[in-house]
Amino acid sequence: MFAFLAQCGIFFGELHAQSVEVLVLGTAQDAGHPQAGCEKSCCSETIRHPERQHWVSSIAFSDGEQFYIIDATPNFTSQLAMAKEHFQGQNLGGIFITHAHIGHYTGLMYLGREAMASLDVPVYVMPRMKKFLERNGPWDQLIRIHNIKLMELTDGQTVHLNDIAVTPMRVPHRDEYSETVGFRISGPTSSLLFIPDIDKWERWNRPIAEMVLSVDHILLDATFFSASEIPGRNMAEIPHPFVTETIDVLSSLPDEEKKKVHFIHLNHTNPLLRTDSDATNTVNEAGMQIARRGMTLPL
Repeated sequence: MFAFLAQCGIFFGELHAQSVEVLVLGTAQDAGHPQAGCEKSCCSETIRHPERQHWVSSIAFSDGEQFYIIDATPNFTSQLAMAKEHFQGQNLGGIFITHAHIGHYTGLMYLGREAMASLDVPVYVMPRMKKFLERNGPWDQLIRIHNIKLMELTDGQTVHLNDIAVTPMRVPHRDEYSETVGFRISGPTSSLLFIPDIDKWERWNRPIAEMVLSVDHILLDATFFSASEIPGRNMAEIPHPFVTETIDVLSSLPDEEKKKVHFIHLNHTNPLLRTDSDATNTVNEAGMQIARRGMTLPL
């Protein structure tokens, strides 16, 4: 697996973990980059250059004994291998799911009999997400034959995993099939908030500036950089906060607080995917950061 990825120009850097930390496994929107059906330069060039491809947004964290993955993406096979290598032989302790959109749960299929044929892997889900998996195939089969074991979460109620505490937090989003959550992860020395999908900040009952102040690291929805990114689409149907809006909302924070912000969940059209873009320079000049695969953050 890793020999092949190296031949494709995909490198993970120094794959050495501290006892507890967060590892970024992917940074793209649900459909990845390149995206199926896209014939624009943002994807056509990437197809010819695999080293420029981006896996779907996901993170992993270790409690010092096992590692856990947040969101089972279409890139689950590679991301699982990456996490196992990084966390030096630790086993998968479970998967946390944010919601029922394609980039966040469909990787569960790789736990089934056609692939891993796993045994009772804990999958932590909110109540509507639990019902969705129980009542729809092929996910219900994973439950029936004990490939996965659903662990029901409650909004605001913390799950303790050795030295790590994980707390789901409801966020507003397009909840056709399930509720949507972000996750606060607290370790011995640091805390992190992961919100890959959310609607406009004003729709949330928690001011995002206050949330930045409440943690040591924060990974925020950056699906679109600005309103002009996908002409012809009704943006009211996909009301993610634009990166430009997030920068404006957080502009009054001290520089040390802005440095906590890492943008993640980038659409294939998002110029932040390119390290040399004007948009990337805008984020850097604002004192904020862009999450990249292989990045680690201490807990």
